[in-house]
Amino acid sequence: MTTIEQSYYEIDSEELVARICSHKAALGQRLCIMAHHYQCDDTVQFADFVGDSLYLSQKAAEQKEAEFIVFCGVRFMAESADILSSGRQRVCLPNMYAGCAMSDMAAAGDVEVALCEIKSLLHGGQRIVPVSYVNSSAEIKALTFDWGGACCTSANVKRVFEWALTPLSQGGGGADKILGLPDRHLMLNTIVSMGYTADDCAVYDPVLPDGGFTPEKLDSVKFILWPGHCYVHDNFSLSDVARVCRDYKDARIIVHPECRYEVVMAADKVCSTTQIIRYVDAEKPGTHIAIGTEINLVKRLARQHPDKNIVCLAESGTRCVQMAKIDLPHLLWSLDSIAACSPVNVISVPDGIALKARDVLERMINL
Repeated sequence: MTTIEQSYYEIDSEELVARICSHKAALGQRLCIMAHHYQCDDTVQFADFVGDSLYLSQKAAEQKEAEFIVFCGVRFMAESADILSSGRQRVCLPNMYAGCAMSDMAAAGDVEVALCEIKSLLHGGQRIVPVSYVNSSAEIKALTFDWGGACCTSANVKRVFEWALTPLSQGGGGADKILGLPDRHLMLNTIVSMGYTADDCAVYDPVLPDGGFTPEKLDSVKFILWPGHCYVHDNFSLSDVARVCRDYKDARIIVHPECRYEVVMAADKVCSTTQIIRYVDAEKPGTHIAIGTEINLVKRLARQHPDKNIVCLAESGTRCVQMAKIDLPHLLWSLDSIAACSPVNVISVPDGIALKARDVLERMINL
């Protein structure tokens, strides 16, 4: 892994901006910069596209003229961009330490053990099918392919569950049981929204033999949840909801489905990242909106809509420290290396994994 030289942090902000602008102008259509919604404004200002991970990966695949795609996000997003882009393109992650804690909570080896253990407890002929959040590694996506599953986004997870539960003869996944991973909150909140209850779910514990399941316990549930979570969204609590209701009597509380079940139940609306933006755009001037998601997006929406009172659901705000690892020094370093014909931190998913991962990503997009 190549790391940045300390000298980049000695460059003042004006020079950083000027040099990045110069590289963008010189590279022209050979370069495409992607930035996730959770990036800070310093980075977003240079992005050709800003969006959630799925949107950015799709856009990366569309950039036929771009030889270099610099992905200002976290590793699993850059992997998806590499998987969906063409072989002639190179995807660069400015800081290889920009990972995802939730993604790291589900190692492919551990998930494969879980699937095998669950299968061994099922009655003959029953199928366990994984539904993997796009916020997962390329290895998890390939494993999902091996077990006949699909990836999902926070916006289409319900449709993917419905597909998984549809019989194979009707073009579905033919699942008798679904393993949802890695975010237990997203999966549980979606399952309840489909008319099931929390009693239809159980959490698999990787520390326990067979994940803590017996054949009888497995018979009693339809959904098995992996014990992962997003620490940003897990941070929101009912006390935050109570404070907002006290301080802003008419506030609308909008939360991401990665939030805890009790917070989702107390919210007025549950939205994916893109849906949150659309919701705010459509609200009337003067509306009070408390948003339960990453603070950079909340602050950006507040600046873009000065006619609306937009606040973070958590008083102190919630910040993704992994996203923050993509800063201007790292972006300049990445562009310097491209200009010198020696790009650093090129993301290259092995072909065997990429082919399988591409299949489940395309299934997700089609659904």
